[in-house]
Amino acid sequence: MGGKRYRGARLGGFDPRFYPRGVAHLLGAEALHLEFPTKVVFDSISLGVNEGDRIGIVGRNGDGKSSLLAMLAGRLAPDAGRVTVRGGVTIGVLDQGDTLDDDATIGETVVGDQAEHEWAGDARIRDVFAGLLGDLPLDTPIAGLSGGQRRRVALAKLLAGEWDVLALDEPTNHLDVEAIAWLAEHIKNRWARSAGGLLVVTHDRWFLDEVCTATWEVHDRIVEPFEGGYAAYILQRVERDRQAASIEARRQNLARKELAWLRRGAPARTSKPKFRIDAANALIADVPEIRNAVALQSLAITRLGKDVVDLLDVSVSYGDTAVLEDVEWRIAPGERTGILGVNGAGKSTLLNLIVGTVEPTTGRVKRGKTVKVATLGQQLDGLEQVMADPVRVILSRLQTTYTFGNGSKAEELTPGQLLERLGFASAQLSTPVRDLSGGQQRRLQLLLILLQQPNVLILDEPTNDLDTDMLAALEDLLDSWPGTLIVVSHDRYFLERVTDQQYAIVERHLRHLPGGVDQYLALRASATSASPARAAASGSPARSVESAAPADAGLSGAELRSAQKELAAAERKLERLSERISAIHERMAAHDQNDYAGLGRLTAELTEAQDETAATEERWLELSELTG
Repeated sequence: MGGKRYRGARLGGFDPRFYPRGVAHLLGAEALHLEFPTKVVFDSISLGVNEGDRIGIVGRNGDGKSSLLAMLAGRLAPDAGRVTVRGGVTIGVLDQGDTLDDDATIGETVVGDQAEHEWAGDARIRDVFAGLLGDLPLDTPIAGLSGGQRRRVALAKLLAGEWDVLALDEPTNHLDVEAIAWLAEHIKNRWARSAGGLLVVTHDRWFLDEVCTATWEVHDRIVEPFEGGYAAYILQRVERDRQAASIEARRQNLARKELAWLRRGAPARTSKPKFRIDAANALIADVPEIRNAVALQSLAITRLGKDVVDLLDVSVSYGDTAVLEDVEWRIAPGERTGILGVNGAGKSTLLNLIVGTVEPTTGRVKRGKTVKVATLGQQLDGLEQVMADPVRVILSRLQTTYTFGNGSKAEELTPGQLLERLGFASAQLSTPVRDLSGGQQRRLQLLLILLQQPNVLILDEPTNDLDTDMLAALEDLLDSWPGTLIVVSHDRYFLERVTDQQYAIVERHLRHLPGGVDQYLALRASATSASPARAAASGSPARSVESAAPADAGLSGAELRSAQKELAAAERKLERLSERISAIHERMAAHDQNDYAGLGRLTAELTEAQDETAATEERWLELSELTG
């Protein structure tokens, strides 16, 4: 299954379609059943991983994503059923636990006792060191590393090895935007050179879209497969819910709104064959823009006035160390800004300047008289005093209703209704805060901040511990929040989704990024390549990330016109193949189910059409890059 063969088929019970002829099988699971004392997690699921599959696993927290990964990797035994692995296949696992040896150094952990001249001759290992550990000397003891640094070392150790299947549980945790982009490129290049398989559990939707060829959604004791990465998964899920007239109306509306973002948002997400773009446009024809920018700005000015926070020629130094220099930033009412920068670049200092907890060394900070700033930090600030209180008791101390949205779409919501919108069940209202999961505590913290009715909201890594559905719900809530929003996040999808512009701290200066995250990555790549001497002097490999700017295509005018013609022909062919596949499905549905020979011929015809579609799509993508 896994690749581009089986669209929307439910997994449960053995299905020979998961083991197609002509595709080498790596591992499979048959009739898996798993239960814990209070919950059945999986009930008779069957699935398989073939060579070339790159599968993203998504679903709500607690539904069994990590358990599924552990069973397939041989780390967890199912209560019933079995997992089979082809002879000689090796599986490398990155789980969420920390098993590093504190007495070892970084170099010893990643490459063992290999001499430097041995591993330095391996381009893959050099790339891993540069991409993940470029800021750390290799003789640094593991015991002295932070939690995030230990996580990067564990990932580097895994990627430095030779594995047929990689099973990664939240690999992007503790990675910045630059390192996540490197990891995506590394995995794609790795699988372009080999026929291995990838299973990845992550809440990073950009990473899923960039890396995965298939998506498995874990929910309600089953695993449901979808073709393609996150964007394709959302499209198919919306279509599935629409056709089935699903009673999950709220979940469907969130998915439809997210689909509208995927089609109207970042330009990179429009690089899809035309027949798929048309299908997406048909689905979102009646979905309004995700935010009414004019109405929100008008309401923000009403609440804030025209002055918010102005940073005027501000510099900040700690002793002899300069952190920020010559920062000039006039924050406007209703502005939605994302802040990028490597760890230690000064993002927290910039946020503290806005809040007022840090004073500038030179320059001045001017604040509007009505500004009310609230911050959602990386720690659970504000919950320490209420850990023993049930959620219901906390809500009883708040006012009766709050207004969200504006104009005809304004809603009067109680704290309980807002909490339900953020994924809390009624049973959890009686749960003490200390017994909530990390994600639930995070959502409660955000709710309490929003109910303070601030007009400037600062979010510092707000996506920690949230699954993809909860991230979509949070984004939906922020769409109707009328105020100035400043976000620091390594989650590229979230950053692009909730903000309208991005800035970066580059070499102590604040720089506007009209080209968004792609421009930031290009700046970082050019800065890294321009200073190899500095990296060599520090004894650390330099981190290298490919520029987001396209390489010189080198096409002449005639070659470009020829490529454009072939591109148009490929789009027409994909439309015809899509119609052909739909017609075959209809013929199979109407065919006598007892005529196995006839069904076999139809299945062979379907497989041929799907393989031709996959090959044409790959050529379409190549031509799209060539023609710009």
